[in-house]
Order: sequence, then C-alpha cells, then structure tokens
Amino acid sequence: MKEDWIEGRIVGLRHWSDNLYSLKIDAPLSSFTAGQYIKVALDIGEERIGRPYSLVNAPDERPLEIYFNEVPEGPLTPRLSDLHTDDRLWISAKAGGVFTMDNVVSRRHLWMLATGTALGVYLSILKTPEPWERFERIILVQGARHSGELAYQDTIANLSDGYGERFTFISTLTREQQADTSLQGRITALLEAGTLEQAANAEISAADSHLMLCGNSAMIKEVRALLEAKGLHRHKRTQPGHYTTEQYH
Repeated sequence: MKEDWIEGRIVGLRHWSDNLYSLKIDAPLSSFTAGQYIKVALDIGEERIGRPYSLVNAPDERPLEIYFNEVPEGPLTPRLSDLHTDDRLWISAKAGGVFTMDNVVSRRHLWMLATGTALGVYLSILKTPEPWERFERIILVQGARHSGELAYQDTIANLSDGYGERFTFISTLTREQQADTSLQGRITALLEAGTLEQAANAEISAADSHLMLCGNSAMIKEVRALLEAKGLHRHKRTQPGHYTTEQYH
C-alpha cells in the first residue's frame, strides 16, 4: 500500500549522549493515541527512505518529537542527526501501532520496562490522564549502558513531582557504577533476582500487575519467559492477559 506523506519542518534537535538524539518536528499530523508511532523519511538520492519512530509528545502537545539512536552504518539515522532548524523532512500522514492503553488491562500496578530509546513511548503515555486514572501505581524502569543515556530526566522529575508516591522511576546501568541512583545490571537479571520488585516495593503478580515491555528483542524474549514462569500471560484482544510488548529491533 502506498504511504501518504506530509511535510514537516525541524524546530528543535537535541544530542543527548553518544548516538542518542531527539528531533522536534512541526507538521500537521492528525490526532493520534499515546503510544503510537509515525514514519519519518528523507529523500536520499532517488529513494524516499522512512523508518518508524514512536512519538514522545502527548497527543495534545506540539511540536511532534521523536527519540532515536543513530546507527552509523544505517541509511537514515546519520542523516536525521545531521539536520538543522528549518530543514524539511517527511512524516507519515497518520500514526499507527497498538502499543497503547487500549491493550492494557487495569490492575493495581502498571510496570513499564524500557531499554534504550523505548523510554520515549512511555513518556507520551504518562503525560496523558488515562494511566493515572486506571492504576494505583506506575513503575517506569529504564535500562541503559551508562548514566549519560538516561535522557528526559526533567520530564521524569515532573512526573514524580506531580504524582508523588504513585510514580516510581528505576534506572538500571550495565556499564557504569552509580550505586546511589541506579541499579547495576540488566533488567532481566534484576527481575529474575527479585531486585526490581524490591526497589519498587511492589510484587509482580497475575492479580495485581500489568507490564508493558518495549525495547530490544532479547530483553523482551527473556522477560516474557520470566513472566510466563510466574503465571503471567501475553495480553490478547480475545483473552485478557498480563503483559503487552513492542519490539524496536
């Protein structure tokens, strides 16, 4: 099916750390649901090359914002990270994707597990009222290599200020010792050891928990196995479950 594109204009660019960037884009995108993604494209040679990126902004916020990892050998991201204010690009005319609150079952606790740039999609969701209306507590877990990759800390601090004890943010680092503020190790190892639950002061259980898993495929595969072993099952439209997933790579 032919993609419908609309033109966008860069109104902001931030280089967070190493290969992590965000772009702010002024474009007339129609309404979308928090958790959805758009395709972003550039005309390179004779070809329009586009890739999907989750939106960081909430549906009522403008400009649009994407958060991405530059892949040096990739066809698109090195060019995206080279853009400047007022440069033009293309975005898909409609947002897509089902990693939204529509596919989350209301229970006591919502866990949001992210690796890398998957953090962005959760921020879009958390800036809307719905998760706070449906859950007593929300626990956001971000896995990174080092502290420089812990982006959007001002946004996370605002959520903490606004929701107090109802919101818990836990960062995990694999290549840096920062014991005062982050756990050490991979999300999967910390989950298996019970360290995440201890840090959040909340138990992951079929009765009380729904988990959203977003990020690299290895993390999702390993966490799914751990959850299934605890009696939690993937959510399906025809069979309400305990976790939903979105794979980035």
